Amino acid sequence: MIKIITSTWALFLGLGLIMLGNGLQGTLLGIRATMEGFNTSVTGFVMSGYFLGLILGCYAVPHMISKVGHVRVFGALASIASVSILIHGVWVDPFLWWAMRLVTGFSYAGLYIVVESWLNDASDNSTRGKMLSVYMITTLGGMAGGQFLLNIASPREIELFILTSLLVSLAVVPLLISATRGPSFDTHESVSIRQLFQVSPLGVFGMFASGVSTGAFFGMGSVYTTNLGFSVKDVSLFMSAVILGGFLFQYPLGWLSDQIGRRSVILGTCAVGTVVCTYGAFSASLGPIFFILAALIGGMIMPLYALCSAHVNDYLNPQQMVAASGTLVLINATGAVIGSPLTATGMEFFGPSAFYLTIASMTTAVVAYTLWRSRQREIPVEVTEQGDFVVMAPTPLSAGLNFDVEEEVLEEAYNQAPEEVQASFEELTQELEELAQSEDEQ
Repeated sequence: MIKIITSTWALFLGLGLIMLGNGLQGTLLGIRATMEGFNTSVTGFVMSGYFLGLILGCYAVPHMISKVGHVRVFGALASIASVSILIHGVWVDPFLWWAMRLVTGFSYAGLYIVVESWLNDASDNSTRGKMLSVYMITTLGGMAGGQFLLNIASPREIELFILTSLLVSLAVVPLLISATRGPSFDTHESVSIRQLFQVSPLGVFGMFASGVSTGAFFGMGSVYTTNLGFSVKDVSLFMSAVILGGFLFQYPLGWLSDQIGRRSVILGTCAVGTVVCTYGAFSASLGPIFFILAALIGGMIMPLYALCSAHVNDYLNPQQMVAASGTLVLINATGAVIGSPLTATGMEFFGPSAFYLTIASMTTAVVAYTLWRSRQREIPVEVTEQGDFVVMAPTPLSAGLNFDVEEEVLEEAYNQAPEEVQASFEELTQELEELAQSEDEQ
């Protein structure tokens, strides 16, 4: 671990600065929009632009990299992200803010892809697992730390927007002076949502529900607490508590899923999430219990992405995992695009309690679907046949940091023709259908 950190500290320093800025900006915009008197539904629309930009960036940026290289793309996107953040502080207009959120999401998608490419290049089969652990700690730690930067200045002024821009701009320095050209991996998805749904309906449905829930939190969490009359300090505590809870529960829930199966842990996690969210929606507790509930809710909803990803990957070989990673990101991001405006509309008509109730509706839907799927496919993947749980980030190259995928297989998978990938998924679907038929006959 020490060797990894000493050889890649600049990459992780730059990533940490990027995530500090990202964590700060998202919460800052929610608070500022409320202060400016934006309609709650309008705020939800504004915040959804970021997730739509992520989708567009995941498709467009790899083609940009193939033409001009990682270094130039990273520098250009960092500059664009820095400028778009400043525009929020100069002109207050919901439609302009939505456009700038889209630009920010597009830029951040590219930044993630480039950083992960460099990390892939810096890791090998023996270090990839530890590299992923440091990556997730840096990512979630930066997001949580960015919340506390809200207390440096007033959200009504431009200083916090300038600070966010500075963080993104500074992130370029350690990255560009330390990193070499990353591997030229093609990250376009070559598996349709329909094909992936045929392989693992629960995994795909849970991935979408995870996106809606995280979109609701990151898009409307600061609006929810501001509407409750919380101070900026308490808003930052709430947002960081959810992120910290998600971080603390990732590995225990992942370990448990390795022992008793993914489906059981997904079911239990979402059931607990439903109970806690419903209690939070109707509870009048605004003291320490409020923040403890926030951490518990984060612990239930944020690991859902990795749990569902692991559930899907249990049915796939390593090459198929790589091919499916982009489709999983698309499903999750689509849910996130819907999450914030859906939550905002609910809050507009039913009040702040709709924030938690929207998330509760998603976890309840996963519980119901899991129970139904257990009757359709009675025998899930045996625990002994599962791969190890891997904490995955919702980014298209995260499969490259998966220590279950060896480097040689990874490169071969990225160079595989889409037709070959689709054929392998069709064969897998047919095998699963035959297995389901034999189960019914028994």
